[in-house]
Amino acid sequence: MSESSGRALQPGRPSRQPAVHPDNLSLDSSCFSSPPVNFLQELPSYRSIARRRTTVHSRDKQSGTLLKPTDSYSSQLEDRIAENLSSQSLRNYALNISEKRRLRDIQETQMKYLSEWDQWKRYSSKSWKRFLEKAREMTTHLELWREDIRSIEGKFGTGIQSYFSFLRFLVLLNLVIFLIIFMLVLLPVLLTKYEITNSSFMLIPFKDMDIQCTVYPVSSSGLIYFYSYIIDLLSGTGFLEETSLFYGHYTIDGVKFQNFTYDLPLAYLLSTIASLALSLLWIVKRSVEGFKINLIRSEEHFQSYCNKIFAGWDFCITNRSMADLKHSSLRYELRADLEEERMRQKIAERTSEETIRIYSLRLFLNCIVLAVLGACFYAIYVATVFSQEHMKKEIDKMVFGENLFILYLPSIVITLANFITPMIFAKIIRYEDYSPGFEIRLTILRCVFMRLATICVLVFTLGSKITSCDDDTCDLCGYNQKLYPCWETQVGQEMYKLMIFDFIIILAVTLFVDFPRKLLVTYCSSCKLIQCWGQQEFAIPDNVLGIVYGQTICWIGAFFSPLLPAIATLKFIIIFYVKEWSLLYTCRPSPRPFRASNSNFFFLLVLLIGLCLAIIPLTISISRIPSSKACGPFTNFNTTWEVIPKTVSTFPSSLQSFIHGVTSEAFAVPFFMIICLIMFYFIALAGAHKRVVIQLREQLSLESRDKRYLIQKLTEAQRDMRN
Repeated sequence: MSESSGRALQPGRPSRQPAVHPDNLSLDSSCFSSPPVNFLQELPSYRSIARRRTTVHSRDKQSGTLLKPTDSYSSQLEDRIAENLSSQSLRNYALNISEKRRLRDIQETQMKYLSEWDQWKRYSSKSWKRFLEKAREMTTHLELWREDIRSIEGKFGTGIQSYFSFLRFLVLLNLVIFLIIFMLVLLPVLLTKYEITNSSFMLIPFKDMDIQCTVYPVSSSGLIYFYSYIIDLLSGTGFLEETSLFYGHYTIDGVKFQNFTYDLPLAYLLSTIASLALSLLWIVKRSVEGFKINLIRSEEHFQSYCNKIFAGWDFCITNRSMADLKHSSLRYELRADLEEERMRQKIAERTSEETIRIYSLRLFLNCIVLAVLGACFYAIYVATVFSQEHMKKEIDKMVFGENLFILYLPSIVITLANFITPMIFAKIIRYEDYSPGFEIRLTILRCVFMRLATICVLVFTLGSKITSCDDDTCDLCGYNQKLYPCWETQVGQEMYKLMIFDFIIILAVTLFVDFPRKLLVTYCSSCKLIQCWGQQEFAIPDNVLGIVYGQTICWIGAFFSPLLPAIATLKFIIIFYVKEWSLLYTCRPSPRPFRASNSNFFFLLVLLIGLCLAIIPLTISISRIPSSKACGPFTNFNTTWEVIPKTVSTFPSSLQSFIHGVTSEAFAVPFFMIICLIMFYFIALAGAHKRVVIQLREQLSLESRDKRYLIQKLTEAQRDMRN
């Protein structure tokens, strides 16, 4: 039927009558006594194209190109397959077994007329492709948590499965980052320290430096309280401060091997740059794949309804309760779409007075949101300043709880802010009169900004305390050497405390809140208040924001604490099992749907925002704040970035000229213009593809109208025959 209608769309060609099976319709040829061309010219598609060609002559060639039929679809497919037999496998084509066997015979016949060299290339290419397919199948069996994630997908659908797949991606990302830092920084130091290789350390010569700036007081040994090791383990101070966990341990200029000298300061900086660059490329690659799926799903509203009704079911679900939940999710989606349609109609019918009123209300509520954010940021600033000023007291002047509270005060304030502000934002958004979908996106965006900005506020507060002082220490050393003799280590300790405290909070909420809540709901069914309270929902956005928050801490702290990615890897592995146990036994899935394609793109977009926010304080710390003169590999440099110009100065003159030319404005301006031209080209290409997609959708719509028209004519002809 579609081929017949397709042939009818091209005027001037001989047309065939639609083939009707005699068992279904007992029609005689007299029913079609009129010429078939005249009959097919009555089709809606033919009339639409004829009308379009008479009105817009410039689109004639495009329409003819898009709607041009083929004399034989099978012959065209056979020719195309015959041309691509050398590059593609027959499995990629939707053909029956007999057709594939016939095409394989054609392929073998063609092989006989090729030279031995061409035959060898063809066979080797086919063997290589077969090897890659087998290797790809083997790697799927080696995936981390493959069975667990497939089980979660089968019980709870693809939305929740995407969260655990995202968590697995973060585990692999942190593992790769740790391996980069281990190979570039830790391995040469360990090989020399334990005399595995014939190498030696090159100590940093302290030249043109005041002796006061090189003082780094070590924690005093003596009578140690029993809880001191617990405090050191939770805060990174004491015995942990002198280990390879933090920046201050690497006070080495290089490692001298037999044939070369390993430049440790350069390797230390390059490991951080390589980690951030790898994270950026990996996230962009995965997010582009999700963006393609989202772009395909950006259909019209009518098509959205059809897709939800006829193609919205998740066939991975095998559990009865999850099937009921999927039914409710589809109902929620349809209600949300209808509500958005109602909101669009309501917006279109608004008067100018109502528009002014609602925008004034939104402006006032956004001012409240900014006030809440400002209050949280100020509280974090005050808590950080208070903690930094009081944490230098001797440990014997404090009790255990007071000392731990002072150390963790910024982390506690940040956690409270991240807990309270989402509830405030959820209350405020109800009065802003947005559509349900936009309400969710705006609330998540505000929570993302809140969670990630708190880390930046903490880092910038520490930076302001590091670079400001009351005496002449800042003029002498460039930073507050009295309070921060090794400020990089102390920033690393703050990131370490944030990481540990976030992990403790996740475990505590799961074990001491969600689990008792599940027991109360299960065994106290008679209490209406507890039943109204219900089980804790496994909210995907909230859980994603939590792990993105932890990953942002890892990115910022990796420079100041090289082993922090390894800690983050272990943390996310434990969180995976904790969240899986929580999902299976203590929580219930959220009734609000979260499609897997939208989830993956949203997760990676939030992660990309976190990476961009992490790069900002790192860039300022590396390029602007003077490096510590008492610890670390950069004691002989004013800033950390100065190791790059020093290394470039050792290159040959021709290579130096090339690098200076690439980094100059004379190269940057033309490069930027070329990038803009390439971007404009792809934008124009995307617009052309979009127009083609619109035309193809119109063609599909016309084909459906042709089918309805032909069925109507056949029904009328059958009714006439019966009469």
